[in-house]
Amino acid sequence: MPIYEYECRKCEERFEVLQKADETNELICCPACGADKPERLLSAFCSGSSKGGPKAAPHAAAGHS
Repeated sequence: MPIYEYECRKCEERFEVLQKADETNELICCPACGADKPERLLSAFCSGSSKGGPKAAPHAAAGHS
């Protein structure tokens, strides 16, 4: 199940929800103020292989000091 990011239209709180891809925001409420039907946000993803992604230390994996 994917994690979706939402923003409350009332208090602008951002939060994440684990839900099925075909579920809507009809049953979701803001955890901060309780408002219903938050806006689903378009989230970026990171593959880890792009510039700025996580990098391993050059010799840490090989056990070199």
